[in-house]
Amino acid sequence: MNKVMLVTGGSRGIGAATVRLGAKRGYAVAINYQKRADVAQNLMDEINDGGGKAIIIQANVSVESEIIEMFNQVDQQLGKLNAFVNNAGILQPPKPLVEMTSERLQELFDVNILGAVLCAREAVKRMSTRLGGSGGAIVNLSSAAAKMGGPNSFLDYAASKGAIDTFTHGLGQEVANEGIRVNGIRPGLIYTDIHASLGDPDRVKRLENVVPMKRGGLPEEVAEAIMWLLSPEASYVTASTLDVGGGR
Repeated sequence: MNKVMLVTGGSRGIGAATVRLGAKRGYAVAINYQKRADVAQNLMDEINDGGGKAIIIQANVSVESEIIEMFNQVDQQLGKLNAFVNNAGILQPPKPLVEMTSERLQELFDVNILGAVLCAREAVKRMSTRLGGSGGAIVNLSSAAAKMGGPNSFLDYAASKGAIDTFTHGLGQEVANEGIRVNGIRPGLIYTDIHASLGDPDRVKRLENVVPMKRGGLPEEVAEAIMWLLSPEASYVTASTLDVGGGR
């Protein structure tokens, strides 16, 4: 059976690490991106030049029509999807709740919750044995913020990831008898460029002392956990979320 994986937000950070590892393990990989076509193109070229197979698909995961077209492109270019990594998400600059606008909240929830749910819906349509599929696995990216709440800074982001935890648990049970496993990952403090994009490039280094392991994590370490959950080695694991946060 061909191994086909789609990673949303797959051009950078944890998404890119997952794309690289998936390609090494024999998956044909669809790399979703929204804005940085050059970064996505470079990653695709890296994989294809190395003997793997990758395509790039531009889509804003807060727009249903673009989500549907993205999955249709995977069908047409790579074949039947059997691994989906629901990774795309946004994080806004830190603020207390009283300073958050409805526009900020709407944008964040549209990507982090609505987009993630709609993407999972499209994956289930293709994987479900009840609907004629051959099964598969979904991994939803949550965050350690879902447990800690993000007070005074990322309350909205934390709430969105709490919703993903609940969604993962519920969907995992809903499709457990349809050949689909659904699990989640809660990364902790990870060295990615998302912190620099918010104007705080040293955030992980500054907070390493609060981590029991006394260091930030690497995107590749999160990718290893994602790939395990997608693999046959996790065949009896579903509706679960794994912490990858150095004990925090």
